[in-house]
Amino acid sequence: FNQSPCFCFPEKDRLLSSVAHYGSQDLLGGGGPSEEEEALRRKLKYFFMSPCDKYHAKGRKPFKLGLQLLKIIIVTVQLVLFGLSNQMVVAFKEENTAAFKHLFLKGYQDDAHQAVHTQTELDSHIQFAVKQYMALPQISLGRYAYVPGVGVNGSALSLCQRYYKKGSIDPVNDTFDIDPHVVADCIGLNPQSFSSATGDGDSKNLTLKFYKLINVTIDFQLKAINIQTIINNEIPDCYTFAITILMDNRAHSGKVKISLHNQASIKECKDPNVSGHGDYAREFFDVLVAIVCLLSLLLCGRSILRGVILQHEYVQFFKHRLGRCVSWGDRIEFINGWYILLIVSDAFTIIGSFIKIGIESKNLSSYDVCSILLGTSTLLVWVGVIRYLSFFQKYNILIVTLRAAFPNVIRFSCCAAAIYFGYCFCGWIVLGPYHTKFRSLSMVSECLFSLINGDDMFVTFAEMERSGTLVWIFSQLYLYTFISLFIYMVLSLFIALITGAYDTIMQVRVSDLHAFIAECTDTPSSGKFRGPEGSSCSFLCCCEW
Repeated sequence: FNQSPCFCFPEKDRLLSSVAHYGSQDLLGGGGPSEEEEALRRKLKYFFMSPCDKYHAKGRKPFKLGLQLLKIIIVTVQLVLFGLSNQMVVAFKEENTAAFKHLFLKGYQDDAHQAVHTQTELDSHIQFAVKQYMALPQISLGRYAYVPGVGVNGSALSLCQRYYKKGSIDPVNDTFDIDPHVVADCIGLNPQSFSSATGDGDSKNLTLKFYKLINVTIDFQLKAINIQTIINNEIPDCYTFAITILMDNRAHSGKVKISLHNQASIKECKDPNVSGHGDYAREFFDVLVAIVCLLSLLLCGRSILRGVILQHEYVQFFKHRLGRCVSWGDRIEFINGWYILLIVSDAFTIIGSFIKIGIESKNLSSYDVCSILLGTSTLLVWVGVIRYLSFFQKYNILIVTLRAAFPNVIRFSCCAAAIYFGYCFCGWIVLGPYHTKFRSLSMVSECLFSLINGDDMFVTFAEMERSGTLVWIFSQLYLYTFISLFIYMVLSLFIALITGAYDTIMQVRVSDLHAFIAECTDTPSSGKFRGPEGSSCSFLCCCEW
């Protein structure tokens, strides 16, 4: 093995792949290598070949390549089918929540914040919500059912007020005496005990303690059935809506905020009967997806194991025959990151498929978990398509550039993140009380990130309240310095890193591993890769990449 300080190839040759596809090239090698050394070179060369070159080398069809292409199709189809079903679930909940707000909140308008400012208005809103609940079967367009026994004392509806145990406030003398312990006072109501004709009921027995009131809550549950899932040939879901109407007086500012919260739970309906239903095609398709992904996971795991074994053989050869140590960079070459990505994707898809089967059989209702797993797995599968595009000369520039730029981008991002988070905390504490986009840390981060991309600049400046000269001057300095720093300097340097990485790959140093492999001049069609060692093997071993 002849050592050379640097092997440089022109751009056209180096951009053929992120790893050297030595099977596609005839490279000159050194003279007189031993049979063991030549056999190792041939193994390494075959390991780093593309699927097409491996087919020419040993005549084995690229089963894993075909399997991955099949997986891309069926995983995408599975995601689309689940997405259509999930949209119906989310839309049904959102539409019912909007209906409940119009039914139970007096004078409600879409996307408007409800609030009252007098004792009479607060009492009127409470009575309105209770009366609407009691008359729900007669006034609602939807088919709802009461859920008895979920309130206090086995009632269907709970009307509660929470207040301080002791509270005395005297603004005239600037004095107060408050016991911060909270007391809850609740009464239960049932539709049968409420007289809709007179509007009288037990709700009149709740006397509000306005001077020390924290909040008033109305809690009840309703049942409904989502029959629109029949459109997708699915069994309808049975929903239970846990509804809470909150009248918040924590600030004691003279303004009581009113909101409605709806928590939906899904369960299997009792004795479902849909005429003509009995198609289990979706469950069979989910099982097929899980089987394909399991096979892909096993094949990718086998490839990683094979790479580790070959790495060990290569390291031992260098250590005992050449007396040299193999660098970590060369060792990592044997662990293909695309295989790890595919294994993670396959694991997510398998887990998500079984959750999806449980959802379709009405044994589970974890729509969010399932959507995250299937969505992430599909993302990783489609990202994996880049690997196959990298086998072509013109499509590998992105992968090579990202690989070269990644270490510097991470270091640069850490430094930029320190400045970014500093601006986030500063903006939140100083501008939060005076600007709607700085009310929380998450909103500050979203606002600043949009400013980096040149979005909503004028609106951000214009919405700043001029409540004080000092804060307004600070806000101008804050926004101008952030925009100037991140757009003109940080963002420009970030782009320069990517451009510099592309220029760097013009003259890249060939590693010892690739230089060692390059001395093997055997082409895939030479027939020297069809050794007797490949005559007997299992199905998993014969499925070469």
